[in-house]
Amino acid sequence: MAWQRKILRVDLTAGTCETEDLNMDWARKYLGSRGLATKYFAEEVDSKVDPLSADNKLIIATGPLTSTVAPTSGRWTAITRAFDGRHCLL
Repeated sequence: MAWQRKILRVDLTAGTCETEDLNMDWARKYLGSRGLATKYFAEEVDSKVDPLSADNKLIIATGPLTSTVAPTSGRWTAITRAFDGRHCLL
């Protein structure tokens, strides 16, 4: 697998970057970038967060095959709560 088993957390308000270990139980259960990123988002962000709030998160994730020779392995996913002018979207 191509995962490096690390997460980089960037706090734009504080201007900090920290690494932490990837939750490998979640990585195995929610295989792929979309499933894993959505799990992290659901666990860490209130479901009623304002999309323009500093409490909202933008999670960018890659899957386990990224950077391998597998076909279409160069994909990535972005998960956040967005606002389209009328509705909040996840």
